[in-house]
Amino acid sequence: MTVLDGARERRVRTGGVELCVAELGDPRRPTVVLVHGYPDSKEVWSEVAARLAGRFHVVLYDVRGHGRSTAPSPLRGGFTLEKLTDDFLAVADAVSPGRPVHLVGHDWGSVQSWEFVTVRRTEGRIASFTSMSGPSLDHFGHWINRRLRRPTPRRVGQLLGQGARSWYVYLLHTPVLPELAWRGPLGKHWPGILRRAEKMPGGDYPTPSLPSDAAHGAWLYRDNVRPRLRHPRDDAHAHAPVQLITPLGDAFLSERLHDELELWVPRLTRRTLPAKHWVPRTRPDRLADWITDFVTAVDSGRPGTAASGKHADRFGGQLVLVTGAGHGIGRATAFAFAEAGARVVAVDRDAESADRTAELSRLAGAPAAWAETVDVSDERAMEKLAAKVAAEHGVVDILVNNAGIGMSGSFFDTTPEDWKEVLDVNLWGVIHGCRLFGRRMAERGQGGHIVNIASAAAYQPSRALPAYSTSKAAVLMLTECLRAELAGQGIGVTAVCPGLVNTDITSTARFAGVDADEEKRRQRRAARLYGLRNYPPERVADAVLEAVVHNRAVVPVTPEARGAHLFSRFAPGALRRLARVKPPL
Repeated sequence: MTVLDGARERRVRTGGVELCVAELGDPRRPTVVLVHGYPDSKEVWSEVAARLAGRFHVVLYDVRGHGRSTAPSPLRGGFTLEKLTDDFLAVADAVSPGRPVHLVGHDWGSVQSWEFVTVRRTEGRIASFTSMSGPSLDHFGHWINRRLRRPTPRRVGQLLGQGARSWYVYLLHTPVLPELAWRGPLGKHWPGILRRAEKMPGGDYPTPSLPSDAAHGAWLYRDNVRPRLRHPRDDAHAHAPVQLITPLGDAFLSERLHDELELWVPRLTRRTLPAKHWVPRTRPDRLADWITDFVTAVDSGRPGTAASGKHADRFGGQLVLVTGAGHGIGRATAFAFAEAGARVVAVDRDAESADRTAELSRLAGAPAAWAETVDVSDERAMEKLAAKVAAEHGVVDILVNNAGIGMSGSFFDTTPEDWKEVLDVNLWGVIHGCRLFGRRMAERGQGGHIVNIASAAAYQPSRALPAYSTSKAAVLMLTECLRAELAGQGIGVTAVCPGLVNTDITSTARFAGVDADEEKRRQRRAARLYGLRNYPPERVADAVLEAVVHNRAVVPVTPEARGAHLFSRFAPGALRRLARVKPPL
């Protein structure tokens, strides 16, 4: 049984073909039309459709010549954008007479949907458009022409880069060979190719019609690409709000293709996703959330726009959990993700501090933020937290294990109780977070990212920090091991290693082997030194977001942390000699 087996099905006649249309959900609700790409059929959307059906009237149809729709005769000239527009209007009139529909397209479904949303005869029929992995051929043609007219080195590089990514377009223009390949070995091996290249799960896709779908669909390229790229329309302006979702790992399309999209789309929301091309299959949860948010915003009269800022289009709608979020680096990181549009779970052992971070995260731009109180060293409490977050908010997309405590003192002054305290929080807290939230990421199968806040002390030995440095070195190695294990599941794992950062960890750090008065004196002195250094936690937060965007392995933060990292790799003896120096505390 497939996800679409329970769908209502109808046949729609248009332009000499008969389209197979499937519907899910309540027809009285807003209609969302999902248009598939090449060489797909409507089943590519089945996972997304199932997630949308509880909120919307969801419509999927096989494009002419694909799936259970009939093919035009002759094939040549039967797949022009004008005829595809006729098909869309026929479907829209059949499933949503008198009411505009929300359009969603992927790959060639997006290419043709750009035509729908920019031609005059569809005005009033489209309420919004969500595009992914498929540019407007008109916009693409103008993009090429601008770079040919003013060929700077950067623009020439962009042209060459996209030209290399478009290798398959040239092959599809050759006569006969694509049809022979798809009806022969390529059609047979395509499911395996997708599983290996895209890490795509199984299910009801691809369907047995794939070889004929792909053979017919070659005419999408032959009928449209060269004519439109040579003579792009000058009036291809969108008459509905557009949400652009760009998979950053797309092997076929450059992110630069959309650099000037605001020239054509007055109401544009941008999103990016760390994923490859076939996101309807590999990231259905994220797409369903973004489509739901966008459609709801448009219907309420406020077309959504992504949050402002450097990372505004990176984390919209994603669920981010930060431990130790009540102060310092944790709070700054929660705010940074909130400003980028993420939903935030602020976790701290101090309830008041966690509540304050959640409240300020909402003010900073988070569509939602929640506070949770937990001691990360408590295994049972962390298990309950993970279950609660999953049940109430869903699977965490980004986990930041930040909670930690400071511990200073010589090795022989550090008691077993001191060692247990620092390892329980700094190491076991990270282990609990990675195990409980990381497992759910892996089981979901839609990627994610884990950031573990280590320290420059992880690779810089110190006679004054044996317990703290050991705990952070263990976090660094744990991160490296976990990164290797989860790489094949699309989950990035990063160790962020700050140096001297002006946070309140210094005023709460433990000093082994001294009385209470001396401990307070050392805490005050450490706080003053860090305050004079005055490296703000917000810069560490920026580094965390950059690390997630670029999936970096180890990120030293502050000049001294970067310098020590270089010495640890190329001159470790110098660091060992420096470790013998007694600190000024």
